[in-house]
Amino acid sequence: MREIEYREAIKEAIIEEMDSDRRVFLIGEEIGVYGGSFKVYRGLLDRYGPERVINTPIAENTIAGAAIGAALTGYRPVAEIMAIDFTTLAMDQIVNHAAKIHFLSGGNVNVPLVIRTQGGVGKGVAAQHSQSLEAWFYHVPGLKVVMPSTPYDAKGLLKTAIRDDGPVIFIEHKKLYSVKGGVPEEEYTIPFGKAEVKREGNDITIFAYSNMIIKSLEAAEELSRHGISCEIVDPRTLVPLDINLLVDSVKKTGRLIVVSEACSRGSVASDISARVTERAFEYLKAPVKIVAGLNTPIPYNSTLERASIPQVNDIIEAAKKIL
Repeated sequence: MREIEYREAIKEAIIEEMDSDRRVFLIGEEIGVYGGSFKVYRGLLDRYGPERVINTPIAENTIAGAAIGAALTGYRPVAEIMAIDFTTLAMDQIVNHAAKIHFLSGGNVNVPLVIRTQGGVGKGVAAQHSQSLEAWFYHVPGLKVVMPSTPYDAKGLLKTAIRDDGPVIFIEHKKLYSVKGGVPEEEYTIPFGKAEVKREGNDITIFAYSNMIIKSLEAAEELSRHGISCEIVDPRTLVPLDINLLVDSVKKTGRLIVVSEACSRGSVASDISARVTERAFEYLKAPVKIVAGLNTPIPYNSTLERASIPQVNDIIEAAKKIL
């Protein structure tokens, strides 16, 4: 199988869906001539023209509002909010409108909208460009939340998101864009709510997503040298969540570590810990361990930035303690 970068997998998904459905269009900041802040859209303005690659001013609430309006009239917009930090400027549109319209209409109106955004730490981009805010959207009924960790998952899940009839928050990690992985040339999609075991093991289940899958795999490889076998579960979609696969894994291993880059307070990690404890308490040989970011804004300084989020050694230490 050929290997391509995460950003290329995202671009391929967009091209395939735009070629097959003229209702799909792009809207966002610097997505035209500039090609997007991470160059995912490079060349698409020439390919599709300004009517389908709509470059906007710096106005996130307008981007979200325009995309919702277009979705209500039958289009399938892919709206980019350049960083998840800036979704704060569009929360009314996303939470009070996109997430609620289908319900408020008695199921008569759909909002087929994808909001692509980028989360997580970068290379010293500081507190206002480094947050992991997926828990905000995870908390809101009516939104689907997708966080792919590999190029294969990114392409398959984005194609599914564009075809979905409801609003999807599609969160990509800044550090994954240059990561390479196997992606088939033939068309495929990945259904929502279907987790994947990235590595099989018997001693500890590690639940992680997005960039933390990369670090968890590194930690598992190091732990294997010490005779500790880790099973790594990647949910791929946080909403809907494949809780059954995770619970089955915990029943097998008897131990669970939840790894998340987001700060631990009020987090997805906290909810996962509670849900697994509720459903598999009698199988747990030790309390669930959460390895998550500190409850602090992300510092600019690179050493402090690393200290504020989980690293490979943090996962290794958690595994040793839980055993």
